[in-house]
Amino acid sequence: MTKIAIILGSTRTGRAGAGVADWVLEQARQRADAEYELIDLAEVDLPQIDEPIPPAAGRYTQPYTQQWAQTVGAYDGYVIVTPEYNHSFPGVLKNALDRVYAEWNNKAVGLVSYGVDGGVRAVEALRPVLSALQLAGVSPQVALNMRTDFADFGASFTPGEHQFSVLTAMLDRLLSWSTALAEVRYATSATAS
Repeated sequence: MTKIAIILGSTRTGRAGAGVADWVLEQARQRADAEYELIDLAEVDLPQIDEPIPPAAGRYTQPYTQQWAQTVGAYDGYVIVTPEYNHSFPGVLKNALDRVYAEWNNKAVGLVSYGVDGGVRAVEALRPVLSALQLAGVSPQVALNMRTDFADFGASFTPGEHQFSVLTAMLDRLLSWSTALAEVRYATSATAS
């Protein structure tokens, strides 16, 4: 069965993203088309990149990098939940993305962002990074606005009704692309052997 990781890309104390990631996971698990799991970067031991060899070489020396490579490599696709910080995405998410390379390749990714303007600038900054990692970003994007999808400006997550159909569209496309890209990964690994 296709495995999709929902990556919570914020570690900030009191983060609104925990409620968002839980919502995505709850909605995704109501589907019977894939196995969905949450990866909370606050629970992953990833200090700033300290590998002596660039990640593209795939020769990871640190045990936490090796563990992260196994974790990332175990999934067929990803949903990244990210806030917008200063017109971009959090450094902890960048560190997690940059730490490994081949494990991301030829997989699909969907994006769920949140912020004052729906986190759209975080996604704009994130898409080129994902492309460089050979992750295929699906077009439907869930953009949650702090004014309309959260009560008390982030204290309580209450997504608008329209967000459910947007999330469904994103997950549908993510599953379709994840399935198709599995064939690409299989063909690539068969050619390399």
